[in-house]
Amino acid sequence: MSDFCPVLWPEEPAPAGLLHCSECGLDKQGSRMIWGEGNPKAPIMIILDNPGAREDRGGSPMVCGTRQTLQKAAHHAGLTMEDLYVTFILKRKPVRAYDKERVRHICMGHLKQQLKEKQPKLIFCLGNVSVQSFFENPEAEVKSLRGNVYEVQGFPTIVGYHPLAVRRRPNLWPIFTEDWTLLADNYKKLNQ
Repeated sequence: MSDFCPVLWPEEPAPAGLLHCSECGLDKQGSRMIWGEGNPKAPIMIILDNPGAREDRGGSPMVCGTRQTLQKAAHHAGLTMEDLYVTFILKRKPVRAYDKERVRHICMGHLKQQLKEKQPKLIFCLGNVSVQSFFENPEAEVKSLRGNVYEVQGFPTIVGYHPLAVRRRPNLWPIFTEDWTLLADNYKKLNQ
C-alpha cells in the first residue's frame, strides 16, 4: 500500500445537449454538472450518490476524501483507473435542501442513458442512496445487501459502503476492502 498516491482522474464531459439540464432544478444551486470520471470505456462502473468537491476554495483541482478512499481501496484490490468509471445518481452536487425523491427519480434517467451507452460488465453501487436509487427500492440498505452479486437492471451489481462512511468510521475499512476484493474477483472471472 505504500506506493499508493491519489490522483485526479480525468473528468468525462456531459453530453452537449445535457450540459445545461435544468429538469431537476439542481442547476439553480450553482454547482456544475459532473457526468463522470475515470475511464469512460471502463468495464466497471461505480455509482455514487452525487459528485463531491472538485476544487479547493481557491479553485484549484483537488482529490476529495471520497475519491482518495475510493482510489485507495481500488489500488488495494488490484484495480486501476483503466478498469473504473465513476458516475453519480445526481449529476450536480446539492448545496442546500431539495426534493430528494423527485430529483433522484429525474436524474436516474441520465444514469440509464449512461448504462445503455457504456454497457459496463459490472456495477459497484456505493452507499444507501445509490443502492436505493439503482435497485429502485427505497428500503434497500448496504448493510443487508453487501457481500453478494445481484442482477439489477440487466447488470451484475455489487454493493458497498460509501467511501465517506468508511472515512468517518475506520472500522468499516476491512469490510470495504472485502467488497472491493469481491468486485475484483468477479471482474477477473468475467475475463477468463
